[in-house]
Amino acid sequence: MIKKVLAVITVVVVIALGLLAYSFFKAPEEASAPLEAVPVVVEEEASQPEVETVEETEIVENPQTDPAIAEAQAPSAEEPVNEETANEETTNEETVASKAPTIFEIVSTESEARFIIDEVLRNEAVTVVGVTDQVAGQFAIDQADLSRVQMGPIVVNARTLATDNDFRNRAIKNQILETDAYEFITFTPTEVMGLSGSGASGESYNFQIVGDLTIRDVTRPVTFEATATPLSDVELEGSASVTILYDDFGLTIPAAQAVSAVDDEVKLEIDFVATAVEQSS
Repeated sequence: MIKKVLAVITVVVVIALGLLAYSFFKAPEEASAPLEAVPVVVEEEASQPEVETVEETEIVENPQTDPAIAEAQAPSAEEPVNEETANEETTNEETVASKAPTIFEIVSTESEARFIIDEVLRNEAVTVVGVTDQVAGQFAIDQADLSRVQMGPIVVNARTLATDNDFRNRAIKNQILETDAYEFITFTPTEVMGLSGSGASGESYNFQIVGDLTIRDVTRPVTFEATATPLSDVELEGSASVTILYDDFGLTIPAAQAVSAVDDEVKLEIDFVATAVEQSS
C-alpha cells in the first residue's frame, strides 16, 4: 500500500515538475499583429446658443404730434454696408469655428515602453529592465489652450517585452504576465491635470495623467507623472512614469534558485515621440 502511495506521489511530482519546466521553457506566442493606435475621440466644446436681439423703435401715432418729432421717431433708412468689413468678420468667425485640436500619434520606432524592477541575483543587486517599442496611442492638443488636451488609450504589446536574459523573458511572458492569454497592457486616461495656457515650441510642460491601468485581467487606477515638449506644430516628445506594486495587479514572481530577493515595486516608464496625423474632413 505504501509503495502504491509513493508511486502515485512520484508520478504527481514528475508531472508537476514537467509542467513547471514546460512553462519556463516553452516558446511564448509571438505578437499577433503590428500594434495600431486606438483613435482618440475628440470632444467638441459646448457652444453657447446665440441670442438674437431685436431693437424696435416705438412710433407714437398721434395726429397732434409735431411733424418734426414724427420724422425723428420714424425708422431711418438702412446705413450702407461696408462689404470689406463684413467679409473680414465672416472670415474670422469661420476661422475660429473651424479651428480644431491637432491629433498626434505615437511613433513606435522612435518610442519605448519599459518596466524596471530590482532583484538580488546570485547575491548581487541587479536592476532588471524590460523594453519594447511596441507602444501606441493618440492624443489631441489645442496649443492655444493646453487645458483642452484629450488622450486616447495607451497600449503596449506585452509579448514583445524583452530583458537581457532569455530564461527571464520566458518566465515573464509564460508565468507572470501570461502573454499568450493577455497580449496587451492598456492605460486608459480619464483626466489630465496641470496643463493650462498656450503652448510654445521648445518649452517643456510637467503634468499628471490619471487613468486606469490594466495588466492581465486586473485594472487599477494610477497616476503617471509626465513631461512633454512641443518640437514644432507637428511634432512633440515626452515621457511618463509611475511606480506600482505588482501584487496589486495579482502578479506573482516565481521562485528561482539564483534569485534570492525581488523588490515589491515596479516602475513603468514610457519615452515617446509623436507626430501630427492628417484628419479627415
